[in-house]
Amino acid sequence: MLMYHTGEFAQVADVTERTLRYYDKVGLLSPSGYTEAGYRLYTHEDLLRLQQILALKFLGFSLAEIKAYLQVDPVVLQDSLAVQKAMMQERREQLDAIIQAIDETQKALRTGHSDWDSLVHVIQVIQMTQHNDWRKKYLTDEQLKTMEELSRNAYTDEDKAKIAEWGKNWSEEDQARVSQQWDANFTELRRLVAQGADPASLEAQALAQRWSDLVGQFTHGDPGISRGLRKYYEGYAALPSEQRPFTYPVDEQSMTFIQQALKIYLENQE
Repeated sequence: MLMYHTGEFAQVADVTERTLRYYDKVGLLSPSGYTEAGYRLYTHEDLLRLQQILALKFLGFSLAEIKAYLQVDPVVLQDSLAVQKAMMQERREQLDAIIQAIDETQKALRTGHSDWDSLVHVIQVIQMTQHNDWRKKYLTDEQLKTMEELSRNAYTDEDKAKIAEWGKNWSEEDQARVSQQWDANFTELRRLVAQGADPASLEAQALAQRWSDLVGQFTHGDPGISRGLRKYYEGYAALPSEQRPFTYPVDEQSMTFIQQALKIYLENQE
């Protein structure tokens, strides 16, 4: 296996040695080995992980969010390249629209026909590109319709208004971040079930805490939203499999395990 010293790896990856040392310090990218003298050694697999870090950093993820993202298994990491590509293409389209609006404003300034409306137009384009319906890139109209029907049957009008207010600035990047956190939870859940772990174990309770925290990010601790969320998934479970708008990546055994772990966790919080 080809191994690189820190300086060599930094040159190959086009980053600074200081960056590599910092990523090692914060637990983002640790070297695959060390020499007898204690010098760091990196491999091509480390290069793949570095690519993930730099791509997510470019997309605006914090280092803490990137660390959570990278906890998923290698198959998910490889699949996530497609997600990264889609997000970057979306960002490029947004930037192209903004640049075009700025070009039009500059042209108006040169001809002496500019007014405040030109600058307002640039602002509107920036706002529009941040709030477009990115879900249509990943879901069909039929899937979106089914999800809206599930929400309509699960939440009261008051609850739906709250959710709409909380989510009005929710972006594709926000969704990707949360999706990766859920992927990490699902991966850990499958590992614990395969090992025959106890729902009361330290690892299972740590997972239950992360699971509960993620649900809490959506519900904001609101009892009505929490009830609606349960109704939503009850409605989802009642649908024929071919009509479900998305696949829930947890089997019955794993679902039973996490429910037991969550029950224990919540009882300990009282």
